[in-house]
Amino acid sequence: MFSFLLFRMGLLLGLCVFFLLGGVWAVDRGNFKTCNQSAFCKRQRALKPGQSSYRALLDTLELSDSRLTLQLINDNNKVHLLLELYRLQGNITRVKINELKPLKPRFEVPDVLIGEPPTEPLSVLSRDDNGLVLSLGVESQRLIVSARPFRLDIMEGPEVLLSLNSRGLLAFEHLRLRGGKDKEEDGLWEETFKSHTDSKPNGPTAVSLDFSLPGVEHVYGIPEHADNLKLKTTDGGEPYRLYNLDVFQYELYNPMALYGAVPVMLAHNTQRTMGIFWLNAAETWVDISSNTAGKTVFGKMLDFVQGSSETPQTDVRWISESGIIDVFIMLGPKPSDVFTQYASLTGTQSFPPLTGLAYHQCRWNYNDQDDVKAVDEGFDQHDIPCDFIWLDIEHTDGKRYFTWDPHKFPQPKDMLQGIKDKRRKMVAIVDPHIKVDSGYKIHNEIRDKNFYVKNKDGGDYEGWCWPGNSGYPDFTNPEMRAWWASMFAYDQYEGSMENLYTWNDMNEPSVFNGPEVTMHKDAMHGHWEHRDVHNLYGLYVQHRATAEGQIQRSGGTERPFVLTRAFFAGSQRYGAVWTGDNAAEWDHLKISVPMCLSLGLVGISLCGADVGGFFKSPSAELLVRWYQTGAYQPFFRAHAHLDTPRREPWLFGPENTALIREAIRQRYALLPYWYQQFYQAHKTGQPVMRALWVEYPKDTATFTIDDEFLIGRDLLVHTVTEEGARGVTAYLPGLGEVWYDVHTFQKHNGAQNLYIPVTMSSIPVFQRGGSIIPRKVRVRRSSECMENDPYTLFVALSPQRVAEGELYIDDGHTFNFQTKKEFIHRGLSFVNNVLTSKNLCPESNFSTKSWIEKVLILGASKPSKVTLKMDGKETSVDFEFDASMSVLTLRKPGMNAGADWAVVLL
Repeated sequence: MFSFLLFRMGLLLGLCVFFLLGGVWAVDRGNFKTCNQSAFCKRQRALKPGQSSYRALLDTLELSDSRLTLQLINDNNKVHLLLELYRLQGNITRVKINELKPLKPRFEVPDVLIGEPPTEPLSVLSRDDNGLVLSLGVESQRLIVSARPFRLDIMEGPEVLLSLNSRGLLAFEHLRLRGGKDKEEDGLWEETFKSHTDSKPNGPTAVSLDFSLPGVEHVYGIPEHADNLKLKTTDGGEPYRLYNLDVFQYELYNPMALYGAVPVMLAHNTQRTMGIFWLNAAETWVDISSNTAGKTVFGKMLDFVQGSSETPQTDVRWISESGIIDVFIMLGPKPSDVFTQYASLTGTQSFPPLTGLAYHQCRWNYNDQDDVKAVDEGFDQHDIPCDFIWLDIEHTDGKRYFTWDPHKFPQPKDMLQGIKDKRRKMVAIVDPHIKVDSGYKIHNEIRDKNFYVKNKDGGDYEGWCWPGNSGYPDFTNPEMRAWWASMFAYDQYEGSMENLYTWNDMNEPSVFNGPEVTMHKDAMHGHWEHRDVHNLYGLYVQHRATAEGQIQRSGGTERPFVLTRAFFAGSQRYGAVWTGDNAAEWDHLKISVPMCLSLGLVGISLCGADVGGFFKSPSAELLVRWYQTGAYQPFFRAHAHLDTPRREPWLFGPENTALIREAIRQRYALLPYWYQQFYQAHKTGQPVMRALWVEYPKDTATFTIDDEFLIGRDLLVHTVTEEGARGVTAYLPGLGEVWYDVHTFQKHNGAQNLYIPVTMSSIPVFQRGGSIIPRKVRVRRSSECMENDPYTLFVALSPQRVAEGELYIDDGHTFNFQTKKEFIHRGLSFVNNVLTSKNLCPESNFSTKSWIEKVLILGASKPSKVTLKMDGKETSVDFEFDASMSVLTLRKPGMNAGADWAVVLL
């Protein structure tokens, strides 16, 4: 055993060296700061755990129905802070810390919360000179405030769930006048990185707080990072960074910042799931340490044998450059509870139009209208479905957004109409940097209305991006957002039609000649510095401006479709996200899974990666495997760099075309299930693409799995992401459960590692026994063409011979499901050999031409007779039974998909 462990350790070390050497081609790290090069991070990280200098002044306590306030004092400098504690509905505790009397207001993040969170009464259970105990109202949950040093503990019964400032790392740099004892060389009032100087007119303003999580070894979230699902400890290395950046050819498996930032972390063990939401939009670094981090499996076994009593614990420290401390502690206890709690704060995933869940074809760039027409026809000639064709920056007139190149795209409405005739749609890019050109209407209006971000001296901030010299609209200004939204009106956006949608790229914002390829931190958005609002910028561009513009142009009836690269907490309310400029490499294919799983954990379900890789050229094998993976991820788009060879699905020979066609067809057949999952995500906040531990929270084998995933509860996917693979090993969770291979209908027991031989056509997918999944197996050129097509129900029986599922239908594109209750929502169940459909929402009102064409019951026994009961009548149903696979097929039972009915097996 010991020699085997040594062998495994040696193998692991070799792999580590390989990955370190293999990543050399990637990002130029010199363009981006380390913690040591970021003055506030270096300064705060130098503070080591120990006795906190902060204490609570208990005699300042004030308690109302909705909140408790208490002053804190820093004994080193006598600065007073104001602590606010709120007990929120749904088992959430909010902690705010600000200066009691700041020289001027500090930035508090607006527009992310969907409203002021509803509170519940706090009550003091006990109080003495050392602190006080508050009731949190849930069973035996209590909040303990310790005075000297200041510390907060949330307890349930005798257990500490979470502690704040238990390591004494609370730090709050107060606003001050320049001069005094501060050392100029410490980067307090000025900081230089490469050739860029940050003037820091407000001086040091960083905030920091530590959280301790007893009993926790696994933490997740804080996207976006190209890393594993389970977050690593950062001791001796770089912290995870949250700072939206345009990172060219990003590296894998490290904590560098990428395009988006969601400051939400989930902590999980077999007993409980919790979440920490750090509401701060400034540059943020997150340190993670664990008392079990360095221990091998062998070491943990040794502890167990020796009776070691050390409780696992994870410690997390958040450090932000400015703003205040505003943190929401979501106490679960189940994973689904944390998702509900977070959704109650920031909203749920927007419900995309059905077509947005279909296949998207993109590259930088389709050359002209003839090229678009040829690509559109190519899909029909090769019998491959497609819903969207995308246009990148070259479609514009000299990178002037909201325009068309007059030579390459002289008749955009003719092009759009041609696509519409095929019942397809188009996306065109609209970036937030605006060409400085006095002949450009958009620039002139923004300048005349004084809507540009300002530089520190009060002039319009300008930087270099795709058009050359560019201005940056101040999307934090609601008047600017309203004007931008109005530009999507059909009479403003010349050449646009109702089947043209939008892609917001470069909205970190990207500034090619700026510090770290982004905007200077001392640029001004009204009264606030860019450093305060940086991570919010992308949310404002995509969401509160572009998505609103799409809604307004339709008179408020049509759901928008907007893709963004930059994002923040709350971005889920407005559209889709992708993982940015990846590369045509096997490791980039693999990393797409944990990257999207991480986004799903923090509310952003409509996630995908560029199929085939943006940079470089994939081999035929890699391209096929990427299509097979992308077909089972929420946002399914192929994209490629300008300098790569063309790679439409039919350009790699007939065999590979057939494999790609089959992967895309599988996606289209499953669109009813995908659509239903996004309806549920919109209603409840539950993720669509899920880590296994979300559904199997007590199964420790699932806690680090990130090469397979669930779609909803009922489909498990383990695609092939290794070059030359002849087999994969999938973990099928659930002791006492069964899983059915969706292609062969072979049944497998849960709670096992299953080796699956694979060929190039293999996409290992399993349906959970106990579920019913609807499909449309008549795949056509686009999802819209399939609107009235019939459904096939796949009924996978559990060992108890029961199953349940749902079917959701609406018009696929308007808000009528919400405003007029125009939808069908059916509950499907199989119990006691009877399959039934019942109305889950009697007040809804919608009709469909679709009917139930076929029912497959997996794990069935052969009946002597099958009868359909509907509208008071009984009719016989034809069936076939495959005894070798225990599959019962009911052919053309013929009931309308929106009707009440029962199928009885006798």
